[in-house]
Amino acid sequence: MLSVATRNCVMKGSDETLLDQAARGDTHALRELLARFGPRARLSIQGKVDRRHRSILDEDDVMQVTYLEAFLHIDQLISRDPNVFVAWLSRIAQNALRDALRGLERDKRPNPANRIQHGSADSYVALIDRLGVATATPSRQAAAHEVRHSLTESLDKLPTDYRTVVGLCDLQGLDIASAAREMGRSPGAVHMLRARAHDRLRAIMGSGTQFFSQSP
Repeated sequence: MLSVATRNCVMKGSDETLLDQAARGDTHALRELLARFGPRARLSIQGKVDRRHRSILDEDDVMQVTYLEAFLHIDQLISRDPNVFVAWLSRIAQNALRDALRGLERDKRPNPANRIQHGSADSYVALIDRLGVATATPSRQAAAHEVRHSLTESLDKLPTDYRTVVGLCDLQGLDIASAAREMGRSPGAVHMLRARAHDRLRAIMGSGTQFFSQSP
């Protein structure tokens, strides 16, 4: 844990120094960067939530997910230029908002997944299919063993909010509104969290998983 003196030094550091420290895993430095530059990134999404969705999605929801993504991916930022950091953070915010709006539109359509017996092997197969990480549709036998085991291991590597939203929406079959109530989030935030959780699962599991049984 950083001492008070060290923390004060971090708070007073130059933007470039803070970026270097954050990229090396210093969470205090990243929090300071988000405090300094988050409002500028927020401007990139200002006014982009249309009237139809304002009751269930706001900019605070978008920025919460943006900051979570920043903590997950700051090590991938090579540049130590503050303007590049703002542009990077703004892209995350814009992508998060896009995912939320797409999810809200998708939520209005009939969902074939509602016919799945959630909590069963079929729900794991359906999630694998949605993620697109298997080279063939896993068999029911595989789903009961390999798929469930692989997904469980991968879910354990997700941040808590991501793991929770996948469990509620994809495995338990809750609709977005119900999941939002369970998590104390807005429906828009849940859509964003779910989309990001799926992206993270794809990265963890790989895009060409070969080990699932392909027998019918």
